[in-house]
Amino acid sequence: MDIQGMIELVKETKDFVENRERAGHIKTKGRADYVTQVDTDIQEFLFRELKARFPDIAFLGEEEGLHEMNADTYWILDPIDGTTNLIHDYQHSVVSLGLYERGMITMGIIYDPFREDVYYAQKGQGSFLNGSPIHVSDAETLSETMLAVGTSPYDRELAQQNFQRIQRIFDKSQDIRRTGSAAMDLAYVACGRTGGFFEPCLRPWDFAAGMLLVEEAGGKVTDFAGERLHFQARSSVAASNGKVHDELLGLL
Repeated sequence: MDIQGMIELVKETKDFVENRERAGHIKTKGRADYVTQVDTDIQEFLFRELKARFPDIAFLGEEEGLHEMNADTYWILDPIDGTTNLIHDYQHSVVSLGLYERGMITMGIIYDPFREDVYYAQKGQGSFLNGSPIHVSDAETLSETMLAVGTSPYDRELAQQNFQRIQRIFDKSQDIRRTGSAAMDLAYVACGRTGGFFEPCLRPWDFAAGMLLVEEAGGKVTDFAGERLHFQARSSVAASNGKVHDELLGLL
């Protein structure tokens, strides 16, 4: 598959993201769980374009909701990861597209339209940022690095347990960061800006592309128990440079 052609397609979503009037058209799916007209516009655009180019590949998108996929190959799309950020013009939102093939992610693209940054990877070919190879950090311990965290805002009943995890991580690391976009957090792990990231109860479109980026950049991604992630269910995601992974899991 021509990944450069796919990158150019994903970059065509920039005009949608910059439409502040459409970003103000908001529907509530659940507590702190929103969809704007921008989310819908991007999903419809990419669904149409991908179907035209690859009619035999199925499609799993956030705005369709999580459901069983009876296909060996399908796209996994988050049209806007960081919708609450977009609503408030807090410019940390990305478009995330992954390709699932027979049990694994084989291609991932994360596009940050505000910075014109494109993070991408193909299975076995490394990870890249705007054409340059990227690699996870060299930190040997949590005390040598920053960690990104997610607050699982849709699952407020988990808040106390999750903030206890965050406290434990904060105590052992240099500092913590919270962007409001799991895909962006995973991209930052892949390029070594942070040494790790964790968030419970993520859905496949939140982590599919980012997981491949981290792995191809030399890192590791598992659930909180150290097991592989599932692509048709929610997963609690822990990502790291690999060297600090066991230490991170021990605090979760």
